[in-house]
Amino acid sequence: MIKYIADKDHYNEVLSRCEKVKHDLWIGTADLKDLYVGSGRDVVPFLSILDKLLKRGVDVRLLHAKEPGENFREDFDKYPGLWTKLERKLCPRVHFKIMIFDCSVAYIGSANLTGAGIGMKGEGNRNFEAGILTDDPQLVDAAADHLDSVWQGHRCKTCKRKDFCGDKIE
Repeated sequence: MIKYIADKDHYNEVLSRCEKVKHDLWIGTADLKDLYVGSGRDVVPFLSILDKLLKRGVDVRLLHAKEPGENFREDFDKYPGLWTKLERKLCPRVHFKIMIFDCSVAYIGSANLTGAGIGMKGEGNRNFEAGILTDDPQLVDAAADHLDSVWQGHRCKTCKRKDFCGDKIE
């Protein structure tokens, strides 16, 4: 499968996959805000989905470019499991938007982990986004390798933006 994803389909077809992950969820995003999602009949912070995944033993990696805003931090504080189990790193050079689901499906696109990017905002409020959702092994492996190379700090030694790095990976 190689599927073009546009606008609201980011929420319907990409973000909705997160709850179904069984082993690993890797997320790379430039921007991170207080994103809300539907869960049953409720609307909950996306962080509650990550918390549930962690409680089920799913490994969750979150790589982002900058510290999120106050609303996100307030939501984060409501889920103590995130404090110790969520693997989180910052790199100010991250601009890609990649999600890897159980090492078998990848989203590669433009949508940040925000309400207007990938979240449940209405058509008149959301960003115009585009991406690819795929289970093609070559594309999944390439996206995972790219995210992992930044996660592991392989690019830190030659980085010329270390002065802006508040959470050094290397």
